[in-house]
Amino acid sequence: MDDQVWQLIALAVFATATMIGIFSTKTPGFGKYSTSVVVLCVVVFMASFFLVINQITPQVFSNVLFAVAGYAGGLIKSEKPG
Repeated sequence: MDDQVWQLIALAVFATATMIGIFSTKTPGFGKYSTSVVVLCVVVFMASFFLVINQITPQVFSNVLFAVAGYAGGLIKSEKPG
């Protein structure tokens, strides 16, 4: 098997382990933070898959990572109303 196949296998294993970890440690239900964590992980893993199969450039991938970091930083920094 070539390197791309091994990269995809490693990425799939890592994505699966991450999702299992998220769902096994979160509280029941989907609130603002747990939904956002799942969506951000899916976005990062999908962008990683596209990068490995050469459908996006590394510059686009880095833009996705910066957008995810900015969104996650906004979630952490946001204040509760009231």
